[in-house]
Amino acid sequence: MSIRARIASLLVALAPLTALAPAGAQGAEIWVTNEKDDAISVIDVESLSVTRTVPVGERPRGVTFSRDYSRLYVCASDSDAVQVIDPETGALLHNLPSGEDPEQFILHPDDRRLYIANEDDAVATVVDTAARTVLAQIDVGVEPEGMAVSPDGKVVIVTSETSSMAHWIDADTHRIFANTLVDQRPRHAEFTHDGKQLWVSSEIGGTISVFDAATQALLGKIGFEIRGVNPDLIQPVGFKITSDDSLAFVALGPANHVAVVDVPGRKVLDYILVGRRPWHMAMTPDDKLLFVTNGVSGDVTVIDVAAREAVKTIKVGRYPWGAAWRP
Repeated sequence: MSIRARIASLLVALAPLTALAPAGAQGAEIWVTNEKDDAISVIDVESLSVTRTVPVGERPRGVTFSRDYSRLYVCASDSDAVQVIDPETGALLHNLPSGEDPEQFILHPDDRRLYIANEDDAVATVVDTAARTVLAQIDVGVEPEGMAVSPDGKVVIVTSETSSMAHWIDADTHRIFANTLVDQRPRHAEFTHDGKQLWVSSEIGGTISVFDAATQALLGKIGFEIRGVNPDLIQPVGFKITSDDSLAFVALGPANHVAVVDVPGRKVLDYILVGRRPWHMAMTPDDKLLFVTNGVSGDVTVIDVAAREAVKTIKVGRYPWGAAWRP
């Protein structure tokens, strides 16, 4: 099947997702933060094209939606703010008291607590998004960035780049109860959907560390090797795990590839060539399409998950970084 035919068949399969959109909406979207443009590119999932650009604060990075998709949260890092945007109009609703240089965050399953990594201050700020107040500031390691929350909402993870550590935080007490070492410069963390494992990428270390979520014990590490690519260029950053915990897709930075990993076996199955310096990604809820932000080439690669193949490149703004799906 040709790539054009595959795209057409995927769009037919994605039709139920666009049907989830509220009245008046255009359908499912991917929202992409562009660091150098202080803006978000909105990609229509049906047409695989940019339909609008939303201005935001300076150097936007992390991005996520509220559970009902009525509010967009954006880390405007150089504005020292987490901005709350109305996705229907693109209007700024208000700023949250985020602390300095918010880079990444994670929204708690209660849809109220937002955990924010403040890279310059070595703290994680916990904000009540409804009351717009700071609930706590948690001292962590140097240069915190990666954030994750367990599916049951009991544990929050913060990774510290310079400390090369993952901090395990009790979500109720806001206290660290464990610290686990990882390889150099951890960038991103995610729990598997069953909550049994924590995965942490290490950009300079070139690995994914996999931990038992119950005991915090290291289960193993995943390394990467691409034929013809200098090993120093293989730098794992953002990744996504499919909803059935069968596959993980890992952005490998300057290597310009995304790795496909068998989650149960922790084995690399394939590598997919994408744009220049992939950072983060968003996946459609049915696990059919993966959207990868490529920072240096200023575009988004669309991957057919089942075929493990790049099917389209979408030009966005300068230095795209974060991505989030919206119905």
